[in-house]
Amino acid sequence: MRLLLPPPPPLLLLAALVASATAATTYRPDWNRLQGLARARVETCGGQLNRLKEVKAFVTQDIPFYHNLVMKHLPGADPELVLLGRRFEELERIPLSEMTRDEINALVQELGFYRKAAPDAQVPPEYLWAPAKSAEGASDRADL
Repeated sequence: MRLLLPPPPPLLLLAALVASATAATTYRPDWNRLQGLARARVETCGGQLNRLKEVKAFVTQDIPFYHNLVMKHLPGADPELVLLGRRFEELERIPLSEMTRDEINALVQELGFYRKAAPDAQVPPEYLWAPAKSAEGASDRADL
């Protein structure tokens, strides 16, 4: 005897898809690989941004608030956050296409970038080299 179960409600299916998509796009920093992180840039193309409203909002509205974070226009490039060391060496690239504006902001802040109150606000002296950590600050992370 087979029991026929009713199909799951569409809202439950949608919620499951959103949850799995969010889990798939969450980036977890590898702090060992990111030692010496000092600055970053978002590389993207204007055409790509037009179809990615969340990323476009971050690029146009949020980047100016972050110290040591800039935008670089590259024709045809998918949006990526490029993490750089003290000597501008590339440490890692993080694709942004599947992330929301809130996720990107949370990531940038988790990485240690200082967010100013206004785009032209002064950066406090203790954050001038942010997100780079001083030698004594490096031990703050247990996984280093």
